[in-house]
Amino acid sequence: MKKHGALLAPLTVVLTLASLAHVAWAGDLKGKVTAQGLRSSGNIVVYIDTIAGQSFPKPAQHVLMNQDHLAFVPHVLPILQGTTVDFKNNDAVGHNVYWPAVNHNRKLAINLGTWPQGGIKSYTFNDLGDVSLLCNVHPQMSGYIFVVPTPYFALTDKEGSFTIRNVPAGQYTLKTWSEDAKPSTQSVTVGSGTVTVNVIVKK
Repeated sequence: MKKHGALLAPLTVVLTLASLAHVAWAGDLKGKVTAQGLRSSGNIVVYIDTIAGQSFPKPAQHVLMNQDHLAFVPHVLPILQGTTVDFKNNDAVGHNVYWPAVNHNRKLAINLGTWPQGGIKSYTFNDLGDVSLLCNVHPQMSGYIFVVPTPYFALTDKEGSFTIRNVPAGQYTLKTWSEDAKPSTQSVTVGSGTVTVNVIVKK
């Protein structure tokens, strides 16, 4: 019996390590977005759509959207559903923040009001989709928040490149959104290494 016990112990360790490796099996999703009919491939949100049977906790940490030099900075801010955004006025003039709809639903319109330099107002975004940010003090100002269902998302740089890190192995639907292009959808399979994809969006 002692001999069998001695054999089982290392086997248990091997099986445990294999199980942990499977749980930790994740990879990076890297790619490039080619924008047809657009001036730039930058500021395009790339994200993995809803994963059946999975939900994700609301982020405890807030993210920042600045109003700086009469502009929303960053111009496009992708966030996970349930994230709280702090809107900060960095200018020496009063600014307002409002959005007329969320994902084209005007019933979700919000006006946060107007506040002076240094002021911050916060809002938690629980509804998925695009949020068009405006300022009724300065009509030329515009920006976007895009609320995604999973923590696996990225924003393209000016060349259209992006990286989504630590995606669990599996098959997913990869989607895009931008203020000027039509949304795109394609299937991707992620393993333990780096997966490279090419994405095309059209105006």
